[in-house]
Amino acid sequence: MTPSELLHSPRPLAPEKFSDPNITAKGETRASVGFGGLATLWVNTGTLCNITCVNCYIESSPRNDRLAYLSAAELSERLDEAATLGAPLREVGFTGGEPFLNRDLPAMVRDVLSRGLQAMVLTNAMKPMRNHAAAILALAAEYGAALTLRVSLDHHEAGPHDAERGAGSFAQAVDGLVWLARNGVDTHVAGRAGFGDAGEATMRSGYRRLFEQHDIPIDVDDPIALTLFPEMDATADVPEITTACWRILGKSPNSMMCASSRMLVKRRGADKPAYVACTLLPYDPQFELGATLAEASRPVALNHRHCATFCVLGGAACSR
Repeated sequence: MTPSELLHSPRPLAPEKFSDPNITAKGETRASVGFGGLATLWVNTGTLCNITCVNCYIESSPRNDRLAYLSAAELSERLDEAATLGAPLREVGFTGGEPFLNRDLPAMVRDVLSRGLQAMVLTNAMKPMRNHAAAILALAAEYGAALTLRVSLDHHEAGPHDAERGAGSFAQAVDGLVWLARNGVDTHVAGRAGFGDAGEATMRSGYRRLFEQHDIPIDVDDPIALTLFPEMDATADVPEITTACWRILGKSPNSMMCASSRMLVKRRGADKPAYVACTLLPYDPQFELGATLAEASRPVALNHRHCATFCVLGGAACSR
């Protein structure tokens, strides 16, 4: 069975799977990923969002504030710690929720860029982003391609995109993309690979037509400029990843996101932020690794379905 077939298995997930961080349901040694140093820091700016998507893995919405707004001062302290520890940090990614709802976002982005790091902001390119138009243009003018905005555009047609994100959201997102393009802001797009039987080549061709129609200069053949993420079906059965899988699949644990990245979150009511293993696992307590980068610099057991579907079998990564 191929990784693709495993990812699209119709069977429900067995309840005994992903229950023990060390041993799989079959009694095999579960795979883990060692930490090789922080190259990418993800910052969850808060789970509030201006829209509610059908399959949002983090359940962002106008009412979900389980992850509170992170402040510029809190991020600055963590960047200082990373520098003190000599972390090989090169990029900071901002995610949410919708990051542009956090009023501190422009200050946080400027702090990152002023340190000689790259910054990437994930956005739906709708009204919250346009409310920060002046700040975006100022940062882009000063720092150029060191700043990238990654726009979530689930499909190259309005119907499938709006079915996920709400009526009219496609038109607003495309309008935001056109605005970014006309103003020379470095822009990427994140789509989804799981729409019906459409293969990757078909999806990329569709995005090519859309971008050409609107003069949006994104290379659809570049897997970073146009990232097509695998689906994360919460009901389908997926295999647990064992130590033997690295050899069977021809993959290295060093290529997994959690080998070189962590995400900073601030839980509602918490006194201070904490580090979690990755962007996909903000709520599961077993993946909260500590309040400092030093504490969070430890191995991660691949004890979650997303570890299999998104990272190991899906081959995806959130950073560029």
